Amino acid sequence: QVQLVESGGGSVQSGGSLGLSCAASGFTTSNYFMGWFRQAPGKEREGVAAIGIGGSTRYADSVKGRFTLSQDKARNTLYLQMSSLKPEDTAMYYCAARSGYYPITTMLNQYYYNYWGQGTQVTVSS
Repeated sequence: QVQLVESGGGSVQSGGSLGLSCAASGFTTSNYFMGWFRQAPGKEREGVAAIGIGGSTRYADSVKGRFTLSQDKARNTLYLQMSSLKPEDTAMYYCAARSGYYPITTMLNQYYYNYWGQGTQVTVSS
């Protein structure tokens, strides 16, 4: 059974840093596309960062240079290190996985992901 469990969310002041983790079970993350998504109240869920099977990464323009995605294959865990956080980064953050091969341009598209975690809240105060 595929399971994704996020952790590491919390509250931080603007300019601060947080690290998120996504522990996967029931499948091998290195064989799947993995991504982080977020959803703020009243907004659609958006892609933040994703990593492909070959290790290529893709970031949303809004987080480039501030967020770093990494993967520990031995631990079957995905990480998202967030720095220089802004109030507009406040959202529920979700880890997701997908099987199969799709164009790289779909890596940040939530509709291409099969499996989802329950989410972890990140709140950035000004």
